[in-house]
Parts: sequence; structure tokens; C-alpha cells
Amino acid sequence: MPHSLYSLYIKIVYKRKIGKKCNLRNPQAYTEKIQWSKLYRTNDLITQLSDKIAVRKWVKSRIGSEYLIPCIGGIYKSADEIDFDSLPDSFVIKANHGSGFIIIVNNKCEADFDYIRKKIKGWMKTNYAFVSMETQYKSIRPLIYIEKNLLSGSREDLPDYKFFCFNGKVFCSYTMIDYAMNHSSGKIGFFDRDYVLMPYHRKDYEPITEQLKKPKNYELMVEIAEKLSRGFSHVRVDLYNVDGKIYFGEMTFTNASGLCQFEPEKFDRILGEQWDLDSGI
Repeated sequence: MPHSLYSLYIKIVYKRKIGKKCNLRNPQAYTEKIQWSKLYRTNDLITQLSDKIAVRKWVKSRIGSEYLIPCIGGIYKSADEIDFDSLPDSFVIKANHGSGFIIIVNNKCEADFDYIRKKIKGWMKTNYAFVSMETQYKSIRPLIYIEKNLLSGSREDLPDYKFFCFNGKVFCSYTMIDYAMNHSSGKIGFFDRDYVLMPYHRKDYEPITEQLKKPKNYELMVEIAEKLSRGFSHVRVDLYNVDGKIYFGEMTFTNASGLCQFEPEKFDRILGEQWDLDSGI
């Protein structure tokens, strides 16, 4: 697609998904600002940190390697390079160049490796930038890597804590639960900086309606999110917490591609008010 058509495509998709016109000249709502950022907030650092492999080195330099999920094996250019026999009984396969490229294997004996190879080959043919015009992924070279499975053992769920950071400060976060084996069945709740449940949710997921217990070492999670988000006008920092042990997930610069609807709708404007497009990267 020619670059000259990017903005038109973004407006058409936004209208179809959100149900209203997208103001790219003077964006106010959070979802509008994400559309603006797809077009104008592009640089090499954002591309580097959107690369799920390259970001690990940067995270290590900022907060240390102890927060990285251990990798298994090497970096692969294709599914044919992976020696599945050498892998442990459980692991997680990921691609570095987009969102949703993940296969969780809890028991290798039950895995369908023909399906897995086919899935990976599909990933490698996809330029994720043109799935929803998230151009930071455009020049990332597709690669495969394998991580330790944090779900191993008796653990059946792995809450995902996603911190919305603006100018290096956590404004709120959302926690996603009950999603590990079926992402569409997950539940989401928004929490303020002190982890108090907020009266907002996303329309595309079941809401969390009761206050969750604050995770162990929560204050450290906030500290880590703010260290990683320093210097950026906005970024979502994803973390996992396994009995108080904190792991880095990813840095997300275009949350949900800016195509999710909030309930009530005013939360879109509230989040937008936190984001000064002229400050930081």
C-alpha cells in the first residue's frame, strides 16, 4: 500500500471499528491519538523496542536481566530450524515482529508439531505493520524464539498486568485473567495506580467486576514500569508476576491498535487527556 493512502486506510478502519470519525488533525480521544501515532510517531527506538527479541537487550540495560523470561535454545529464521526433540516438556513459542504470535505448549507429548510448523510459517509470511497499520513493525525482520513456560506446574492462569504510562508515570493498568489457553475468553479490569478497581472496561472482553487482591511486590511492578517508560510520551508496559517474581512481557506503543471501545465511552477521553503528544518520544 502506498504511504499516501495510510491515513485514509486508518480513518476507514477506525470508523468501522469505533463507529465515529477519526480526527487526525487534532486528536483528543486516546484511540484517536493512537491512530495519529501510527502515522507520525515513528523512529528507530520505537521499532527496536517493538521487536520482541531486540527489546530484551534494552530492558536488560535499564532494569537488569533478572526480569527477563528465560529463553530456550536459539533464534530461528524458520520452523524447520527448531529441534523440537531437544526442547523441555513445556515451553512457549513466539515471533518477534507483531502481536499475537504465540503458541503455548504445556505438554510436548500432546503437541501437534505439524500444526505448529504450519502456524509458524504463516507468521513468517506476515508483515504485521499492514494488519492494522502499526508501522513500527514494518522493518522488523521476522524471527522465532522460545521462552520458558511460566504456566508450568500446577499454575492454570498467568495474570497479565499492563501498565499505561504517560511521560514515565503509571496512570492506570489493566489486569487480564482467565486467558492463557484461550485469549478470547479473558476478563479485563482497569485499576488505578494504587491497584483500586476503576469503573471502566473494554467492550470486547468480559469485565472484572470485583476488586482483585493486589499482587505481591506490586509497588516494584510500578517502579519497573516507570523506569522502562521514562522518556516516552506514552507506552504500555506489560509485566507478569509469579508469586512475587516479576517478569517483563513487552513494550506496546499502539495499544490494541487503538481500535477497542471502552465502556463507558468517556474513558477514551480520560486516557487521551493523559497523553501529551508533544512530550517525549
